Amino acid sequence: MIDLLETIYSDSQTPSKRAYLLFSDGTVMQGFGLGRKQLTIGEACFNTSMTGYQEIMTDPSYSDQIINFTFPHIGNIGTNSDDFERRDIFARGAIFKEPPTAPSNWRSEKSLQQWLEDYGITAIWGVDTRAITQKIRDHGAQNIALYYSGEALSQSEIDQALAELREWPGLKGQDLARQVSRKQVHTIKANDPTQTNGHIVAIDYGMKNAILECLKDQNLDITILPANCSIDDIRAYNPDGVFLSNGPGDPQATARYAVPVIQELIAADMPIFGICLGHQLLGRALGCQTIKMHHGHRGANQPVKHIEKGHVEITSQNHGFCIDRETLPGDVVETHISLFDNSNQGITHKDKPVFSVQYHPEATPGPQDSRYLFENFVKLIRSNKEKQRPPLKKAV
Repeated sequence: MIDLLETIYSDSQTPSKRAYLLFSDGTVMQGFGLGRKQLTIGEACFNTSMTGYQEIMTDPSYSDQIINFTFPHIGNIGTNSDDFERRDIFARGAIFKEPPTAPSNWRSEKSLQQWLEDYGITAIWGVDTRAITQKIRDHGAQNIALYYSGEALSQSEIDQALAELREWPGLKGQDLARQVSRKQVHTIKANDPTQTNGHIVAIDYGMKNAILECLKDQNLDITILPANCSIDDIRAYNPDGVFLSNGPGDPQATARYAVPVIQELIAADMPIFGICLGHQLLGRALGCQTIKMHHGHRGANQPVKHIEKGHVEITSQNHGFCIDRETLPGDVVETHISLFDNSNQGITHKDKPVFSVQYHPEATPGPQDSRYLFENFVKLIRSNKEKQRPPLKKAV
């Protein structure tokens, strides 16, 4: 296979170097390396999006994951300084079928190859991405090692890499939110400060910039607090509502410090809106359980049913854990389900002003199918203001 690829792509802009993809079951694939020469270990996942590779790789929710892109042609729009979801690459690596194509877009500032190298990220191309996707689909989440050596590896080097891979604990039980969360408090003003709809606290478990833009579009002033903030930290700002962001890792691990805070907010009748990890944490705070999925949902073409309205939203998703819908308490209402596997996609409470969704309404794959969720959050805030809720106090 390597000799054939070297013949086909000998004139490509991509250097013809050896790289290896190793699976914990001993499967070894060979291809060509991009970015930094190193051994990278992570959980393999596949993403079905046809566009948005820069946004995907800079989404903190992809921490500790190596992304297998199912769309074969990646790189044609290059990269730029505007399309970051955060100012870093959080994915550990990437897998492409074809060599990244030369940029052909007026917004491009740097090629994908150069971008990966500048950020120290390893990628591989020239492997069968369809076979990798089928392996994940059939056998579940896979821990893999991406080894860009630039030269042929000996069997002993492969065995050593496999040994390191098999020692890697994987994502289950891992609290990654604190690693990717902003460590300092940030304040952001509404797009129109003269027409503000209130002031909210956004707890950053790995929040995307696109979510902040949607909250600003609703004319909300935003104070961003770190993932491990306390109820006293939130109380100091006396917010009108609290947003629980997306993020990586196992919600059961993050719940150890996040759930007690969220439960106090619920007890105080604080309006709460959660997305992705924030959805899972709200669910746990309300008494639900979370589980690791067989292979998760990742892509910009995922159909979700709004149960009450009966219509379908085309959504963007990125998660490997979900709320176990069999554990929903009697006072928690399921609002959305996936039409792929009937997994839970949204909840609300019968008596409390709280709701959340598993998918990403800010990513606009529909493109406006799910923007009403941000409007609903503002409606809850306005309604709570009309009730003249007292300042946030500690639950008794």
